[in-house]
Amino acid sequence: MTNEYETRELENLGKVTSLLQKHKLVESLVHRQTMPRQDLVESLVHKQNLVELQRLLGQFDTQRIVRIMEVLSADDRDIIWKLIPDERKEEILLELSDSIRVELVAEPHSRSQSMMIRVFDLHEGRLRQIPIYSREDLEEAQPIWVDLVTPEDEQLAWAREIFGVHLPNPKELTDLETSARFYVEDNREVHLHSDFLLDRDVESRNVPVAFILKEGTLFSVRTEELPVFRLQRLRARAQAGYVSEAKDVLLDLYAADVEYSANALEDVYARLESVGKQVFKAHMTNDEAAIILTAISEEEDVNGRIRRNVLDTRNALSFLMRNRLLSNTQHEEVREILRDIESLDGHTNFLFNKINFQMDATVGFLNVNQNKDLKRLTIISVVFMPINVLAGIGGMSEFSMMTHDIPWPMAYGSFIVAMIIIGIFTFMGLRAFESRKMKNSRNEQTR
Repeated sequence: MTNEYETRELENLGKVTSLLQKHKLVESLVHRQTMPRQDLVESLVHKQNLVELQRLLGQFDTQRIVRIMEVLSADDRDIIWKLIPDERKEEILLELSDSIRVELVAEPHSRSQSMMIRVFDLHEGRLRQIPIYSREDLEEAQPIWVDLVTPEDEQLAWAREIFGVHLPNPKELTDLETSARFYVEDNREVHLHSDFLLDRDVESRNVPVAFILKEGTLFSVRTEELPVFRLQRLRARAQAGYVSEAKDVLLDLYAADVEYSANALEDVYARLESVGKQVFKAHMTNDEAAIILTAISEEEDVNGRIRRNVLDTRNALSFLMRNRLLSNTQHEEVREILRDIESLDGHTNFLFNKINFQMDATVGFLNVNQNKDLKRLTIISVVFMPINVLAGIGGMSEFSMMTHDIPWPMAYGSFIVAMIIIGIFTFMGLRAFESRKMKNSRNEQTR
């Protein structure tokens, strides 16, 4: 039965891989050729392959799609992901591994324009994005969420004038005092400045985000795209009733940030486990210790950023509760988020202790290696100390006077042999003393 199941899985993977290769091959051939109405031919060929692939994916359940995506390359996964209907994406994301989920949720870094403004309203209980191409489009919108990522000054001015809200410049979102991060203005605008974690393989950092709540609309301003925001948009689009107002969007963003921080902590756990296997070896060279210390320092930095991130989220949620800005249902949701943050605090404390232990163990190995080097130098010094004394005596003129009747090759040859014998006896004496010391130590331990 197991063999039949594995054979079926391999057949399904083979079908998907074959369609993907056919799609890439046709795309390459069409691009290399020049023919009349080439764009039409290319469009028809691409559509035919993609429709066939989409029909095949529609026959698979969630688990089968997850297994297929986890063995494909990043480019092939991107093609498959675009063919999956939005209502299935959330279910598939929950089953995928963390690394692939972040890869699919992350926005591309390069953009053809410096401004990005997204406007969302509620349509049939789901979050719907409204295309914005001009100021007129923005004026006609009735959004519950306006998301601005590195907007140009002109677009930022549009939003300020149309909605009558004070939006900060995202380039000026720097570290602020706590009193300036959360406040309510006289016109009932609620301002929150929070940090959101951006965890990447190359670098992890906290990205500042400004939130403004005014008259049932949430405005978010930031300088970078964040996986948490894309995941929130994906969930709200796929699930009816996921959000019902602007405050729900805000709370879900904070909840998603806590979930993202928990995933980042799991990655830190995994990396520290790998480092721990190297730390607990019987022997470690200085170069290996230097690499391990660097890795531990990086994990300590990530752990600190996660701790700062969840602390900032807790302060924001506490501010919303203190100012009675939430409904009873939203209060319960906030309490759930705060309980999750409490559990993360325990994990971050444990990781700090684990990091300190591994760092102390690695530094201990460095000290042991250094002591071994000093011991070798000490043995060499002790062995050569009497030889140096004899060599000094042999270099005196009195020695030449005492041995003037003896041919100098024989005199100095005998002198050199005597020095070698003394050095050997000194070395053997030190070895015997060390062996006796170790034997006594073992006897004391067995008692």
